[in-house]
Amino acid sequence: MTGPLNKPGVGKPGASFRDRLAACVTTRRALVVPGAANALSARVIADLGFEAVYVTGAGVTNMYLGLPDMGFLNLDQLAEHTAAIRDALTLPVIVDADTGFGNALAVCRTVRVLQRAGANVIQFEDQVSPKRCGHFAGKDVIPAEEMVGKIHAAVDARTSEELQIIARTDARAVESLQASGAVARGPQRGEVRKLFRPACASPGTARFQRQADPARREAPGIPNAC
Repeated sequence: MTGPLNKPGVGKPGASFRDRLAACVTTRRALVVPGAANALSARVIADLGFEAVYVTGAGVTNMYLGLPDMGFLNLDQLAEHTAAIRDALTLPVIVDADTGFGNALAVCRTVRVLQRAGANVIQFEDQVSPKRCGHFAGKDVIPAEEMVGKIHAAVDARTSEELQIIARTDARAVESLQASGAVARGPQRGEVRKLFRPACASPGTARFQRQADPARREAPGIPNAC
C-alpha cells in the first residue's frame, strides 16, 4: 500500500471527532465506517478514503482467535488490537467493547484501558455474558436499568469529554422494538448521542422502526443505526 497515514475526516478540518459526529447527526448524514480486524485491514480502510475505522469485536475474534463471536475475546486482547490500529493510522477509531467485560465497575476499567489504547469512540451492548453476535439466535439482554447504569459508568470513567460512548441494544430482537427504546430514554445527562440497534430483521422492520419507535419520539437527539 502506498497511501498516506493521514486521510480526510468528517466535516471541517481541525474540528474534533466529537464535533464532526455531532455535525453528522445534525445534518442526518450517514457515516460509513467499515470494520477492521487488525492494523492491516485498518490501513486498507484508510487508503480507500473512509472517514473512520470500526474495530469489530466479531472480526478480531474471528481473525485473531479463529472463533465465533461468542464472548471469547478479552479486554487485553481488544486493547492490544486497538493500540496497533491507532499506531497505524490517524483516522478516528470506534471500538466495539462488547458488554464492557463485566458489570458497571468493569466498564469503568474498560473505558480507561481502551481510551489509553487510542479509542475515540467506545460502543457497549446490553447482552448478558457470555455475549454472542447480534445476528446469532439464543442471545439475551440485561435489564434496561442495569444497562443505563453501565452507560453512566462509562461516561463517568472518561478522562476527556472528546471520548464518545455508543449504546447498543439487542432488546428489539430479544423482547420488542419498544423495549429497546428504554436504553435510549434512560441516560439523563445527554451523554449518549448514538444508539445502535443491530440485526434488523427486514427493510420493513427498519421502516417501522423509523416511523413508530418511541425512542425516536421521546429522545429525538439520539440517532439509530440498523
